[in-house]
Amino acid sequence: MNEWYANGLKFSCTQCGNCCTGPPGAVWFNEAEGRAMAKKMGLSEESFYEKFARKLGTNWSLKERIFEGKYDCIFLDRSGKLPSCSLYEVRPTQCRTWPFWPESLASPEAWERVKRETPCEGMNQGKLIPIEEIRIQRDSK
Repeated sequence: MNEWYANGLKFSCTQCGNCCTGPPGAVWFNEAEGRAMAKKMGLSEESFYEKFARKLGTNWSLKERIFEGKYDCIFLDRSGKLPSCSLYEVRPTQCRTWPFWPESLASPEAWERVKRETPCEGMNQGKLIPIEEIRIQRDSK
């Protein structure tokens, strides 16, 4: 496979929160991640799913709430100087691997489109992420 990002890509999270908001979408998580999030919140799994999750097809997604016309992840906390994830330590793999998703890495044009549409301030900025690390994140989604 000839990956266009063989020399790595620059990315550093600026905590803008833009990857956690936007048009309606889904923040997928698996059973283990659901258990970890419930535990972090001190809730039973049943209570966690009831309050914070929704079933989409056969999979689970975190709920969203509307903020200034956009759909925020239910755990995006806007109370501080910068937006933050109130469950950062146990956030789902989908969140941990941003922006190194297969669809973002499909081509240089896809990368730039995702950067523009999110808009992600950290893409093409900051430290160089080597291809080996990108592959690990890309393949864990």
